[in-house]
Amino acid sequence: MSKRARWLVVLGFLLPGSAQLLSGNRKLGRFGLTATIVLLVVGIASILGLMFARVATLTIFTNSWVLLILQWALFAYAVLWVLLGLNTLGLTRLRRVQPNWKMPVAILSVILTLVPAVGAAWAGTSVAAGRGALSDIFGSAPAVAPVDGRYNFLLLGTDAGADREGLRPDSISVISVDAETGQAAIIGVPRELEGTPFAEGSPMAEMHPNGFGVGPNEFGDYGGCQVGRCILNGIYAEAELFYPELYPNAKKHDSSPGIEATREAVEGALGLKIQFYVLLNMDGFADLIDALGGVTMDVKERLPIGGGVDPYSGEVVNEDGWIEPGKQHLNGFQAQWYARSRYGSSGGDYDRMQRQRELQAAILSQMNPTNVLLKFQGIAAAGTQLIETDIPESMLGRFVDLASKSREHDIVNVELVPPAVEPDAPDFDVIRQLTADGIAQASPPKKDSE
Repeated sequence: MSKRARWLVVLGFLLPGSAQLLSGNRKLGRFGLTATIVLLVVGIASILGLMFARVATLTIFTNSWVLLILQWALFAYAVLWVLLGLNTLGLTRLRRVQPNWKMPVAILSVILTLVPAVGAAWAGTSVAAGRGALSDIFGSAPAVAPVDGRYNFLLLGTDAGADREGLRPDSISVISVDAETGQAAIIGVPRELEGTPFAEGSPMAEMHPNGFGVGPNEFGDYGGCQVGRCILNGIYAEAELFYPELYPNAKKHDSSPGIEATREAVEGALGLKIQFYVLLNMDGFADLIDALGGVTMDVKERLPIGGGVDPYSGEVVNEDGWIEPGKQHLNGFQAQWYARSRYGSSGGDYDRMQRQRELQAAILSQMNPTNVLLKFQGIAAAGTQLIETDIPESMLGRFVDLASKSREHDIVNVELVPPAVEPDAPDFDVIRQLTADGIAQASPPKKDSE
């Protein structure tokens, strides 16, 4: 009986339902065994799908309805495992087991019942968190085709949500990704760019035909705009506060007038068609980094936390602390100030732009599968506070696959900064050429036939 008890417990763990088929309620055993086999088949099919049909498999598992079914299936299986485990413990007939084996058999049975059940319940909870994040963040629009073989994303960084009155993006970038290889270029666009032209067909181009704020325009022969200083990051507030009627369908497409006007301005400046936007809230960035357990950065110079510059001495004053130089592990608060700090850098805003892109790259490189899996619920919760986007949920599988491919290539960085580009007197032909050169560098080599 002792040997029988040990075998029943082990078999019940390795193949739930088998113990009941051997010496118990066969109906319950068949149900448990069927559920186990179905779960194994789904798991094996998923692994094979990721190996041979990656995009299709990822698309399936980023669908909210599929995740809902998977979530409840995992919860149900956790309950079933507990029932089967307790039933198996009863089948061991502990009263007839040798005294020195009673306690080990009981403990083993409880462990082999609770650990997998808790694991299945945790997995179901994680799936629920992921499903909620996907529904909150991503849109329901249909898939969009690449333009000239690439997907282009407008990345806006801000210290508050998109509903902040008069928002001005603190950082503006475009990420261009090859639709086949995942090779990517990040183009840093100066937020203080003046005279930005709008893309053809933009309603803002009718008001600013010679570029944002450049005369003659609707404001007179000498130009002007509603937001005072007519630079690129003021376009958001211009459209959002004064001309929302120009973009009546923005909200329906998971966007806003300010974002659409900024997108059209960046398209006009770079000569690129931008399919999607991503708005990053820096406060949410801190939560994400804390959820990941921090991020390791090589800090090049001493950076103040908060504070300002004394107009007489030019020194940083009233700071709340410092981020010291050197390779170190930053928490969310420190990383946020690493990207946000405005003072103490010789390059000013241009150094700040570079640090923000360095932080973005570091987060992506340090988000390994194990780290994400162990802290998934916190990451998902932070994501809803971090990101606003019009990327359709239906394209997530494709973009997750491209993100994985991107890690195989070096990212090309294009910084539109002096001396090549002077934000207060930009040559947009030069800007478009630098953009085209960067994208060419982040593209697969052309075949001889091409």
